[in-house]
Amino acid sequence: FWLVTMARNEEKAQSMLNRYLQMKNKEASGPTGPRETRPLLASQENNLSKAERWRRQVTGEIISKISEIHNETLSEARIRDLNDDINKLFREKDHWERRIRELGGITHQSVSLQLAQEEGVEIEGTSGYRYFGAAKKLKGVRELLQQEEEYKPRAPKTEIYKNIDADYYGYRADDDGKLIELEQTAEKKARAAAIEEWKESRANIDDMDDSSSDGDDLTS
Repeated sequence: FWLVTMARNEEKAQSMLNRYLQMKNKEASGPTGPRETRPLLASQENNLSKAERWRRQVTGEIISKISEIHNETLSEARIRDLNDDINKLFREKDHWERRIRELGGITHQSVSLQLAQEEGVEIEGTSGYRYFGAAKKLKGVRELLQQEEEYKPRAPKTEIYKNIDADYYGYRADDDGKLIELEQTAEKKARAAAIEEWKESRANIDDMDDSSSDGDDLTS
């Protein structure tokens, strides 16, 4: 039952991915017909909109291969080939994003880095090479990842407690900005009332002084 459910989920995910890629391919093709061939070097493209299109195309290929590499029933050779392809595509994606910036386009790099970090893991000393999906469980890779996890240095207590603040203990749980606003309003009202009280007391003192001086004039 578990195998049947897993197979159905993979089939459903692949179907959704295929529809997504078909949609992206239609976008890239345009109304004129077949797509142009993607340049081998990003530096060969001088049109910003086309550079964005090639980047989207590479992203679609990455998503497709990441979806495939999660299938643990694939042969070890196929998994290794897919993992190599994904790493190459990520490098190509970086080249297109650099070219897009050179042509005055937006910066995509932070999003790309997030995608790579969420989907793949890097083993120390592999110069940025990442392992995705079933490649993380390949013989040799799995052991290295376990070793890294075991020998990963624990953060000292000072680092652990450094980020613990009032939010951690829930002291600001109800503070969505309204509480501060209400406190400021109440403080202003209290200050205004104190000033009025002070003015009234000053006026009473002045009246008493005037009365005293009038009495002195009468007795003199």
